[in-house]
This record gives sequence, structure tokens and C-alpha cells, in this order.
Amino acid sequence: MYDWLVVGAGFSGAVMAERIATRIGQRVLVIDQRNHIAGNAHDHPDDSGVMVHAYGPHIFHTNSQRVWDYLSGFTDWRPYEHRVRAVIDGKQIPVPFNLTSLQMLYSKRDARRLEKVLRQRYGAGAHVPILKMREETDPQLTELAERIYEQIFLGYTIKQWGLRPEELAASVTARIPIRISRDDRYFQDRYQSMPLEGYTAMFQRLLSHRNIRVILGLNWRELPKSVRYRRIIFTGPIDEFFHYMHGPLPYRSLRFEFEHAAADFAQDVAQLNFPSSHAYTRITEFKHLTGQKIAGTTLAREFPQPHVPGRNEPFYPIPREQNRSIFEKYRNEASKLAGQVIFTGRLADYQYYNMDQVVARALSVFEQEVAANESGLRGLGEPQPKIAAA
Repeated sequence: MYDWLVVGAGFSGAVMAERIATRIGQRVLVIDQRNHIAGNAHDHPDDSGVMVHAYGPHIFHTNSQRVWDYLSGFTDWRPYEHRVRAVIDGKQIPVPFNLTSLQMLYSKRDARRLEKVLRQRYGAGAHVPILKMREETDPQLTELAERIYEQIFLGYTIKQWGLRPEELAASVTARIPIRISRDDRYFQDRYQSMPLEGYTAMFQRLLSHRNIRVILGLNWRELPKSVRYRRIIFTGPIDEFFHYMHGPLPYRSLRFEFEHAAADFAQDVAQLNFPSSHAYTRITEFKHLTGQKIAGTTLAREFPQPHVPGRNEPFYPIPREQNRSIFEKYRNEASKLAGQVIFTGRLADYQYYNMDQVVARALSVFEQEVAANESGLRGLGEPQPKIAAA
């Protein structure tokens, strides 16, 4: 008999379970339908000993002191600054597009001219969303914006999301702005590092508390009737919880092809993007991320695809207004279960969170919806019957 059933052993579920077990001393059962912990951040050595990220590259970065301090209690870190190149006209151009990218795509004379225009219009160090630059009236800026849009954003976005950039919420293209600088780091957060022993090792420490039990390879609806619990923390797709009663929420999924090579390194940077060529969006070389000193190298090609329930995994909520309207219906259903079920995480909140945002959200939900009601929780009597979602 458990105080809590946590559905999902990714960041949201693991952080919630650890806080409940450590802070208020209650018993938690964590289950996951996959055969491993750490969710999409799961990593493991492949057959050649290279540490690979099973679901694509996960690079930790944050400006949150709270999140950094919390996770540092469960891992040491390897400093790492991610760099990405996009293959355009046979050249590897830094992404996000910056002043170095400008010099590589234009003649010296034109690059100097356009750099001057950019600095005068936006200021040194500015970050400019591509859709905003496309709205400019200066023909020099609109010509540049159209070229960047066509060569870097359009093809990649269509492959990644199945939609054009302007069909998505503006927050999507704003994640990779044009930079009026020569800083070629993909992220500019205060903390940029990789867990020294990998994400899975960090999750093992998160879930190692004596009040936590983990069961893998089990769908939560298939839990034996003998297992009792008082409340649920659900981190999976919220539409799945409610049996798609308002229709399915759209997600994007991914397929990966892994390849091992005999070379020490096959790429100059960890990630190469292919905005226009090939069916895949990017190739990741994992040794750049992990810093392993090992013979050979492993790469992964990433193929975006629609999510089909029961056939592949949902990775990304699709940020569109019409999708948000569907989600609001499910959030209204969730409000009817207040006191019984807590929904949190990228899929449960239908939000395109980064990893640090998922952790911050889980810490906040714990404080506001669990710790704040600690006295009431301790007074709970009989366990709740199994919740049959609508």
C-alpha cells in the first residue's frame, strides 16, 4: 500500500517521487511502461561501449540556480557547451545564425555591409526571431531574412513539425533566434554541463530512496488490483489518461538510426543539422557530449514523424492555438480530479519544456500541491479506489 502512485519515471516523475519520499517521508510507487528509467533522457553504453542517448541528444542547460543546485545533489557535472552546424550549400554554418554565419554565406563586402545594418537596427548582442526580421521594411534586412528563412528555418521546421514556421506558435522559432554576435554556442545559459556519469546514473540516485519502489515495463492501467495507493501523479499524455474523450492531442514523434564508425570522431561538432537535404533533420555524435575516451564513435540520425498512439512514442507537444484549445478541455477534466490526481510534465501539461523547465515545474508542483498540504495528506484515511478515467 502506497501513499502515491507516480506514472512515469522521467524527470517529472522522478523529481516528484524523490521530493515526496525525502521531504515528507511518504511511500511512492513509480511505474513506467518502458523497460528503463530516465524517460527520454535515458542513456546507456551501446555494443561498442559508447554512451548513447537512446532518444536523441539531451544537453543540460539552465539559468535557474534552484534547478542547478537540486540536480547537483544527484550528479557531478562535466562542463560542456553545445555547438551546432547546419549544412548549407556544402558549408557547415553555425546555428543559431550569427555574424560568423553571415561571413560564410556572403562575400566579405556584403557581410560587412549587412553586419553594419544589423548592428544599427538591433544593437550588438541582440537576439532576433526570424519571423520578426521578415516583417522589416528595410530591403537589406528582408533579403537577408528571406535567405535565412529559406535555407535554415523552413525545411528543418517542415521536417521537424510537419508545419511551416508561421503555422506554429512564435515561441518555437524564437528558441533559435538570429544573433547579432559571434557567439556560436547553441545555448547561452549560465550553467551548461552534462551529468558526469550520464543521465541514467543521475536518475538511479534520484530514485534510490528507501520510500521509493520502481516497477518498469508496466502500463499503469495494468497494475494488479492488490496494489493500493491514495493519490496519483500522472506525467504521461493527458489525453491518453482521459481516453481521448475530446479527441487526440497532436504530438510529434521521432525515429533514430544508430551507426558506429571506426574513427575517433566523424564530425567536428556534436550536431549537424540538415535543413533541406535528406529525410532526417540532424546527426548527433555522442562522444562530443560525453567526453568519453574510447575507440570508435557512434552517431544517430533523427527522423521526425507523426505520433500514432500505440505505435510510437510522443516526444513533442505541437505548439498551436487550436491544439491549446483541445488541451484546455482536458485541463478542465483534470480539475475535477483535484485532490486525487496531479498532472505535471511535458506531456501532461502539453508544454514544450526544456529539461530544466520540467524540473522547475516539478519542484514547484511539489511545493504548492503536495508539501503545502502535508498535514492534510497525513490525515488521509483509506486509500482511494483505482481511478477509472472518463
